[in-house]
Order: sequence, then C-alpha cells, then structure tokens
Amino acid sequence: MEVQNLQVKRNVSAQTAVVGTDQQGKSTKEKASRTGYVHATDREGKSLSFKATLKALDLLDDAHVTGSQVAEYLQSLGLENVGTARVHGEKGFTDFLQVTVPGTQGKLAGGKAPTLGIIGRLGGIGARPEVIGIVSDGDGAVAAVACAIKLAAMTKRGDTLQGDVIISTHICPHAPTQPHDPVPFMGSPVDMRTMNKYEVSDDMDAILSIDTTKGNRVINHKGFAISPTVKEGYILRVSEDLLDIMSITTGKLPVVFPITTQDITPYGNGIYHLNSILQPCTVTKAPVVGVAITTETAVPGCATGASHVVDIEQAVRFCIEVAKQFGAGKCKFYDEAEFQRLVELYGPMTVLQTHGLAGDNQ
Repeated sequence: MEVQNLQVKRNVSAQTAVVGTDQQGKSTKEKASRTGYVHATDREGKSLSFKATLKALDLLDDAHVTGSQVAEYLQSLGLENVGTARVHGEKGFTDFLQVTVPGTQGKLAGGKAPTLGIIGRLGGIGARPEVIGIVSDGDGAVAAVACAIKLAAMTKRGDTLQGDVIISTHICPHAPTQPHDPVPFMGSPVDMRTMNKYEVSDDMDAILSIDTTKGNRVINHKGFAISPTVKEGYILRVSEDLLDIMSITTGKLPVVFPITTQDITPYGNGIYHLNSILQPCTVTKAPVVGVAITTETAVPGCATGASHVVDIEQAVRFCIEVAKQFGAGKCKFYDEAEFQRLVELYGPMTVLQTHGLAGDNQ
C-alpha cells in the first residue's frame, strides 16, 4: 500500500477564491473589501447548515474532485488546521481529509473542554466509470464537509464552540462496488484498517459516525436515526442527551436504529454487518454513536439521484448541536458509573474490538 501525503497551502486568500459578480455586476471581491467581510459569500452561501450542505454536495458531485481541492476550499473559509493524505490500495486510491476546528477552551488552546469527533463514513462518493454521478453512499462525506463549512462560518461570526471538533472523511469519486444483501454496497480502494487509521484520532473524546444506512430492511424511516452508544465492546443504553437534541433539531420524536453484536466487530471477520457505521468503535476507547442517514426503502449504496439534501442537512444540524453541547460539558454519550459497573460485573468486552481469539489482530 502506497501512502502519499499532500501538502496543502495555508492562508489561502478567501477573497481570491470567491471572486465573482453580484446581481448589480460589481465584483464581490471589491464588495467584500469595502464592507469588511473576510469572505465575500458568507451571507450568500454559508450562513445556514442547509446552504452548507448544498455547497458540500456541489463540491463532491464532481468526477475530478480531490481531497486537496476540498481542503483548499475549507482553508479559504478560514480553517487553518486542515490536512489530507492520498492513500493507494489494491483497487485504486482515496484522499483522506481531516479538519480540526479549535474551540475557545479546547485542547488546541490549552484548555480542558472535550473534543468531539465527526466522521463521515463511506466507501466512495462515486463509482465511476461504472456509475455516473455522486452515489448514495457519499452522504457521509457530504455531511462531514458540510459540518466543517458550517463551523467555519460560525467561527468567523463569533460563535466559536468551547471544545475542539475534529472532522474526518475521505474523498474517492471512483470507488468499486461490492455485492451485499439486500442491495449492492459501495466498496473502497483501501481496507477498513486503513480507514480507521486516518479517520479516528486519539484526541476524539466521543465520536459521531455519519453513514448512509439505506441498504437494509431494519430501518424503515426517511431522515436520520441514531444508534445506542458503543464503547469498548459494550452496546450501552441510548444517550438521553442525544435523544433530546435529536427531538429539538428535527421537531419530531427521536428515531433509534437497531444494532447487533456483529455490527460492532471489525470488518474482515466473515460476519455480516449492517454497514460500516460503527467501525470506528473497534479502534478507540471513546464512546461512538452512529448517525445513520436513512430511507423507508432499501436503496443501493451505488445508486445515484438518491442523496436527499433535507435529510443530510438534518444530520448536519444534529451534529453541530451535539458539538456545542458536548464541548460545553452538557451532553453525555454514556453513564460513566454504569459502564464501570458493567465491567466490574461482567468483565471487559474488548475482545469484540478484535478479529477474535483465533483471528488476525495485527
């Protein structure tokens, strides 16, 4: 496997990146200079999570998009802690993207506020040349990039969160497909161990894992749903705080999707998985909650025309609100005392984070 690090320039000129004309034909670059706005299109394109989602979808719905292009765009919004890495596997390559949005009391500032990880899970955003256009499986990447765009706009306008937020995903417009029941899934040019290596950080104190979860018959709800909290091999009770936030952001009753022991074991063990949404839990001690973008019917991951902006935006808004509350110490993913009691009574379940007693756990 070949790894190529991409050098991303810092301090890209935001004004240069958005030069254009307004309705009166005046240069938006000049307009930004006169009004004092750092980024000319903040008011037009990045003020709401819905517009951030539209922009993210537009960025990624491109046969030639690269991680460095997305990184440079995010840097043009004022985000400085952006990195990419191109990783080659047996079936091609993908560009991993990681963004850290610093908080006022986060670790980057020398503070103690907890760090939330937001991971956009997917096999690929496209299956070209077999399939033309962005695929359903790309929703996780769209949501992750939209979260970064929204947080950049918030920071620029003075609404900086208390804790750091680390956002990671990968950009692959030409991923392979693979058989799956009941509908085909997207594959990936790299294996799951590589994905976890680049997407999961030890600095993440809790993780929201966003993934398209439409290729099944156990979730019959259009929108998004959350999973019970998973930590070190234990499937824990659903977080009441996350249920509250979901109810507030959607205006509806919360939806929780079922998971099994199989779903929280590593890929590659020959066991059926709902999808890869909970794979981050296999390589971290942090609590992980899946944020599944869902449909009423089973939709193939390689299907095009199946990305619903409203559903992705709801998931983005949920993640942003969780980031606010978690960094402020007002949102818990699990009950620490109850988890310790479980371990005392029944012992550690970390074997479920491995490939088993006779498996390959390198």
